[in-house]
Amino acid sequence: MVFVSVLATGAATGSWPGEPERPPKVLTGHVADEQAYEPRAGEGGTADSAGELVSRSGDRWSTAYSAREYESLQQMLAGRYVGVGLWIKTDRAGAMEIAQVGADSPADEAGIRTGDTLRAVDGTPVAGRPVTEVVALLRGEELGEGARGSTVVLALQRGERRWARPVRRVELRTEPVTVRQDKPEDDGAAAPVIRVESFTRGSGAEVRRAAAGARGSDGVILDLRGNSGGLVVEAVEAASGFLDDGVVATYDLNGNQQALYAKPGGNTRTPLVVLVDGGTMSSAELLAGALQDRGRAVVVGTRTFGKGSVQLPKALPDGSVAELTVGEYRTPAGRSLEGVGVTPDLDLAVTGDRDAEEEARTVLSGLGSGV
Repeated sequence: MVFVSVLATGAATGSWPGEPERPPKVLTGHVADEQAYEPRAGEGGTADSAGELVSRSGDRWSTAYSAREYESLQQMLAGRYVGVGLWIKTDRAGAMEIAQVGADSPADEAGIRTGDTLRAVDGTPVAGRPVTEVVALLRGEELGEGARGSTVVLALQRGERRWARPVRRVELRTEPVTVRQDKPEDDGAAAPVIRVESFTRGSGAEVRRAAAGARGSDGVILDLRGNSGGLVVEAVEAASGFLDDGVVATYDLNGNQQALYAKPGGNTRTPLVVLVDGGTMSSAELLAGALQDRGRAVVVGTRTFGKGSVQLPKALPDGSVAELTVGEYRTPAGRSLEGVGVTPDLDLAVTGDRDAEEEARTVLSGLGSGV
């Protein structure tokens, strides 16, 4: 699997202020993310001091941002960003492939489709460039606030056809949590599917509401497949939807042991299956591992990515921000996820290629109804 971007995620609140003040010292993390919204400074050369600090650290998870990029990051963590509605990734040949097109986005309205090749942005060839740099071009980072409403010309290819299309940049909003109630075609359990794309601000509360609304149903399917992580506090809030107090995770912070706890009052009775795969990362792994260790859920899918380190933001005099690794998460049972990931209780890589959601409903059928 080719991961297409690095998305810094953390529990800092508010947007980056106009004056380069130090952001709050709160837990952050960054994970490879297929939703390539944010450029990473250091590759683009715009966060000089932070880039140098990150380079010296030699850590794969540390990331550097300019002040403007950090502000954009905070906006995205709030569920909004300026762009055209494209997800991109690099294919094996180094070409820039459209991985996903947002429904009803400017890119969608322009006829761009998943699988198309992005050849150039405003005349700048993109093949072989870092995905984060291409994202910066798509979003018009150099325009600042002027990017909203501006037009970018995209050169595309589909098979043998090549064309160019102007696309307008707009402010887009993400919908990180969706709830679906489908009736199974077979005898599987009728259970709502809570799909969590990422842990942006407010997503944890949405999961808690959905979990509370599922009381008395045959079960719940919590779908974390492809969830590249996000705000740690939101993942803990989501865990609170299915737990009644207790440890969600521990972590080392500069050698000091810390703990994250669930809130009381969660839905602890309704059977729960958590779906995971190799794209389940960081705080999403933290959530899956906590529910597994606490005996609250059966985890179904394939082994998760294995990103279990902790980063903290450090503001520098030039306004850039470096996120540096300071420790490592552990599940309630003391397992480290770094480089290991979460191993499902039912590993579909071993049992075969049966549809994960069908498998989840079969598991729920054997667990009984919640009350």
